[in-house]
Amino acid sequence: MVLATGTELIEDVRKAPDDVLSMTEQSIEFLQPEYTLDLLNMDDSFQTDVIRSKLTRNIAVTFKEVREELIMAMDDFIPTCDGEIAEWVKVVIQETIERVICRATNCIFVDVRDCRDYDYQTLNSTFAVNVVKFGMIISLFPKPLKPIVSRMISNLPSQIQQEIGFIRPMVEERFAKMEEYGEDWDDKPNDMLMWLMSEAKGVERSFEGVARRLLLVNFAAISATSLTFTQMLYRLLANPKYVEPLRQEVDAVIREEGWTKAGIDKMHKIDSFLRETQRLDGLTLLIVSRIALRPFTFFNGVTVPAGTLVSIPANAIHTDERIHPNADEFDGFRFAKLRESEGNNMTSRHQAVSTSSELLAFGLGKHTCPGRFFAANEVKALFAHIVTTYDIKFEEGKGVPREHCIAGMRFPGKANFDVQDTAEVNSLWI
Repeated sequence: MVLATGTELIEDVRKAPDDVLSMTEQSIEFLQPEYTLDLLNMDDSFQTDVIRSKLTRNIAVTFKEVREELIMAMDDFIPTCDGEIAEWVKVVIQETIERVICRATNCIFVDVRDCRDYDYQTLNSTFAVNVVKFGMIISLFPKPLKPIVSRMISNLPSQIQQEIGFIRPMVEERFAKMEEYGEDWDDKPNDMLMWLMSEAKGVERSFEGVARRLLLVNFAAISATSLTFTQMLYRLLANPKYVEPLRQEVDAVIREEGWTKAGIDKMHKIDSFLRETQRLDGLTLLIVSRIALRPFTFFNGVTVPAGTLVSIPANAIHTDERIHPNADEFDGFRFAKLRESEGNNMTSRHQAVSTSSELLAFGLGKHTCPGRFFAANEVKALFAHIVTTYDIKFEEGKGVPREHCIAGMRFPGKANFDVQDTAEVNSLWI
């Protein structure tokens, strides 16, 4: 393995063509998709184009639906008394957030009925975990043994069949209408399932093909988003001084914009809180990982041979004092202050969705996370709702749990928090 640090070396990695430094090969090595997803052709990643175009372009259109589902999910998963939380109640953070994110995401991935189905949520949440877990295990074995090991340990094929069971009626109906009316008809659904069906070709245009792609998109959408949000909550719980200024920001923005995507975009402090959490609590120790398909020479003359794993040490970059002053200190409004000090012309570079060699949470270059705009919008909407709706605190005597690191991935520890309705509710927040 070779680690690239410094602007020039990182730029070399960013600009390297795919036939020299390959992300696809690295993903194959990490996820073992032939055995975990029954996906033989990782290059045929048409779901990425669907996310980049259809999902991103529909964020404003679907915002109301997603936010309403976030709120209903929180109401369903947090115990209440006659619709109100009068006393402090204990909530399991990770499991609750994972189900809320899964449900809100799938209200525009499939439909309201399935997104609210507890078994459907369980299927998609556990699939995301299992792909990584089984991929890591299978990668330890030589190629001749991989199929055997996969059959012994993996339940992913059965999960794909479960997904088919959920979506079959919808897919049958939609394929029938596509056959009859072509690509357009009255009341044509505007959701991820429909977008994937429209783009699918050949063997992908089948129940199993569509189910695999839908599971793959859920894998990308649920796991990282819910883990990042969990880290944000831990930071807020550990630093309650941020609650009041965050509430004030939400109040000011909602008075002007209402609960809209435009309003979420103006919540600079919440955006900064997300970006600062990603800076210190990023989900991977190594980022922008590539496998050299042939010898690659950096600008300084160093050449790495074919087969070398090239990565960027995210934590080292994110805690570099030359880039981020007081780098080890969590400053939730760090990037909001930078946006304000540098003026409107420079605001975009400090947004949570912006990527650069200085902050790599979403990757870098043409393989930057395509779903980051949707994910960030969803996270900020949920964060704004929690901040303005509840008072929250760690359980008595508890604090931020120790994180776990497995194969270069960082997982927040499990914790509970106490929650009650805030006494400061403003009618505009609802």
